[in-house]
Amino acid sequence: MSIEFYIVPTPIGNLKDITYRAVEVLKSVDFIACEDTRVTKKLLDKYQITAKLIDCHKFNEKERCEKIINMLKTGENKGALVSDAGTPLISDPGSILISELIKENINIISLPGACAVTTFLSRIPRDNEEFAFIGFIPREEKRQIEILNKYKYTNCVFYDSPNRLIDTLKNISKNFGGDTKIAVARELTKVFEEIKIDTVENIINYYNENPLKGEIAVMVYASEKNESSDDELIEKIKLLKEEGFSPKDISKILSKILGENKNHIYKLAIS
Repeated sequence: MSIEFYIVPTPIGNLKDITYRAVEVLKSVDFIACEDTRVTKKLLDKYQITAKLIDCHKFNEKERCEKIINMLKTGENKGALVSDAGTPLISDPGSILISELIKENINIISLPGACAVTTFLSRIPRDNEEFAFIGFIPREEKRQIEILNKYKYTNCVFYDSPNRLIDTLKNISKNFGGDTKIAVARELTKVFEEIKIDTVENIINYYNENPLKGEIAVMVYASEKNESSDDELIEKIKLLKEEGFSPKDISKILSKILGENKNHIYKLAIS
């Protein structure tokens, strides 16, 4: 009998946001690896799923790999991985486990389903399809600005916690200007879902008066490219080309030094 391991998305808020196939798979497997057994049990109870639960989170994922692989090879040949909410491996544990399963040539099947990133992006207007998702934004202002500079000309999406969001927004306002356009979503798919699209300064003022709760997703809209700044970049690219650097090396060097988008520099370098 073949061994199968499923990656199963779970609802990000509303428990009804699970697919028929996901329920069917979770009912068919021998065990389910999850972040928090208490959270997952609520979902399983709702859909009368009785599979065994194994905790597998960011603090024990490495040591759980051996146990899960042994289970799959010694009779419990169908398993699944879920996160507390959304799609596993998208800002959630699972990468280490999947790497080990691949080494063992175990058949991995990924199901489509709920994800906060795509739910958020499908609700807000954008000029193009390009975006950068960075997961949870770092706490330190310096690291935040490094990342946001890197994706200055790309819509930049990240998660943040309600108790840190105001500080993050203040850092954006301080370093990029209070008129920077952003979108903030909280409690996606839940009763009190809210999405605000405005300048960062206006959103700071709004949330200073309205308490923040729930999971937070943010998008900093891409800055418009300044022709004169591209002229300066092109001059630097020319100098590095004269020294024999390749477009790939040039994009790495200038993005590191100037905080500019690496892909944008590369496109200029090859043109």
